[in-house]
Amino acid sequence: MPHIGVVDFYGLHKVREAQLRRALGASEGDLFPASPGDAEERLDQVPGVLESHLEAVCCDQGRTILYIGIEEKGTIHFELREPPDGEVVLPAEITSSYRRFMDSFQAALRRGETGEDLTQGHHLSADVVTRADQEMFKSLADEHLAELRDVLKNSADEDQRAIAAYIIGYEPRKNDIVADLQFALKDSDPGVRANAVEGLLAVAVFAHLHPEAKIRIEPTWFIEMLNSLAWSDRNHALRALQVLSDSRDPDLLNQLRERALASLIEMSRWKTLAHALPALILVGRVGGMTDQQIQTAWTRGDRESVISVATGKKPGK
Repeated sequence: MPHIGVVDFYGLHKVREAQLRRALGASEGDLFPASPGDAEERLDQVPGVLESHLEAVCCDQGRTILYIGIEEKGTIHFELREPPDGEVVLPAEITSSYRRFMDSFQAALRRGETGEDLTQGHHLSADVVTRADQEMFKSLADEHLAELRDVLKNSADEDQRAIAAYIIGYEPRKNDIVADLQFALKDSDPGVRANAVEGLLAVAVFAHLHPEAKIRIEPTWFIEMLNSLAWSDRNHALRALQVLSDSRDPDLLNQLRERALASLIEMSRWKTLAHALPALILVGRVGGMTDQQIQTAWTRGDRESVISVATGKKPGK
């Protein structure tokens, strides 16, 4: 088990962090809890806590980050669908192609080749072998679109649904799959939701570059994901909302203010800078700041000034 380098909480409104740390029984420098489920049970017993979730994330200057999500009673709840119970599975051709892609993708990660191109509306790796595997997904998605949709909606196997959520993003007719990917954002499995967000992120980049395509991606479920108990949901949603809010659409910014500003402010104060910055950018955009103004405040280490603009309160109030 890794040692904990950083501990950060989210979802705290009334419950005190000190109470949760005592219930957790672990802090910076300790080993990651051997039984996260037992740790979550202890946290769930803290008065005011409805549910908790532990997630280990790599890395902050080589240190493992322990994120602890808390859902308090009476707060916004990110509702997920019950898992389907169908026995439908993907064609073997798709499954084997995806497994081969994952092997090449992991090998590229180990070599440090992490670059990606999203401009075509789907993910294309900078690694030649991984990219070749991804290029094959376009014809597979087009040929098996009906099967992909069936599995995404009806398969009881979360691995099958996760594969379907990834492959369907390579369908050449991007307008045809937006609804499918948005449906998958409320899947009960975090891997399915993650692949759906990544697919929609790439489509959003394509839509920004090609307004003539008239692709409309609703931001609602991304915004709701900012209140999720799972850190991975929040992290993926931040990436997508950065792209979608580039145009400063007033309806989107109003939704962020009304449904997720408290969550964004909390995340913008996270200790790990790479995770806090996307949230701070959205906070600043809600407050009407330019990206240059946000970046200037970030560079001088003054996150609170950005927060104060969005909330209308002076720092420290």
